[in-house]
Amino acid sequence: MSIDANGDVTLQGVSLRSLPKVSLHDHLDGALRPATIIELADAIGLEIPESDPKALGSWFAKQSDSGSLVEYLKTFDLTTAVMQTQEGLTRVAREFVQDLAADGVIYGEVRWAPEQHLARGLTLEQTVEAVQQGIEEGEDAADRSGRSIRIGQLITAMRHTDRALEIAELAVDFRGRGAVGFDIAGPEDGFPPSNHRKAFDYLAENFFPVTVHAGEAAGPASIRSALLDGRALRLGHGVRIAEDLEVITQEGDEVQVQFGDLARWVRDREIPLELSPSSNLQTGAIAAWGNTMVDHPFDLLYQLGFAVTVNVDNRTMSATSLTRELALLVEAFEYDLDDLETFQFNAAAAAFLPVEEREELVEMIAEGFDA
Repeated sequence: MSIDANGDVTLQGVSLRSLPKVSLHDHLDGALRPATIIELADAIGLEIPESDPKALGSWFAKQSDSGSLVEYLKTFDLTTAVMQTQEGLTRVAREFVQDLAADGVIYGEVRWAPEQHLARGLTLEQTVEAVQQGIEEGEDAADRSGRSIRIGQLITAMRHTDRALEIAELAVDFRGRGAVGFDIAGPEDGFPPSNHRKAFDYLAENFFPVTVHAGEAAGPASIRSALLDGRALRLGHGVRIAEDLEVITQEGDEVQVQFGDLARWVRDREIPLELSPSSNLQTGAIAAWGNTMVDHPFDLLYQLGFAVTVNVDNRTMSATSLTRELALLVEAFEYDLDDLETFQFNAAAAAFLPVEEREELVEMIAEGFDA
């Protein structure tokens, strides 16, 4: 693996940025360009910690590298503050799509919580419409530049508030108008999915796809609730499913593992894990295994046959991209292009799209990697 002067990573003679990718776990309010934050903050008279884009980017990275999800989430106070107008939401969404397209992403899902964007008078419906306008503008701009991309919205409720049913109804109402799924986010520990059973019942009754943040700041019990109470089709992060695995023996690359019932269920049913390597390090999600990338249980889960996918979580906070996350995994675990292709196949299969469109994604990925 090599890195050129422009920061592009080459593996086996192939640019990782050029490869077709699928992004499933990517927060809108965690993916703002620092320069955009500065301009939007200036427009509304908001004081920010740094006035230079590079310095502000470094501030986010430093603040986010705390080892605590609670502290990590505090950085969102700044990004959501500049996303309270139609213009701000539309611009951020448009740039979100353009940045993904430039990174080689051909399909992505953007998750965000409408209830966090009402401070300046917008309604829930207006926030969704503003984001969708930005997405479509971004898709059109990408098309004009020769990069085809499609983005779906994951309408998200905050797990520590009581609006989940209202947000679930909003998501279903926007089915076919941009919304492809539902999520709950925010502080995980102490706020289990079971608190929002009515919302998940409503979503199930309407056959609306669900992913749930689980197994990041809380362990297997949170994952269990996501599956049983939330009827989650995917697990947001889900990295702590590894706590339900007991390593019996390990000799070199040979590992003998005892599965718990939960881990076996997730593995055998191929329930996708939306793993976000850099973020998992920053928030302490993998603290039980260590604090470096080689300690991440990603490779253990992959080798055991879990449906692992690679994601960025929050590009601004982690100063990252999907290309960078793949490069970090290559460096840590010596993956090759076949491995990276498998991760994209897993993500394509897990996308909240009709099966025909998922099959098209798989074909596009195969063609891109073969080329």
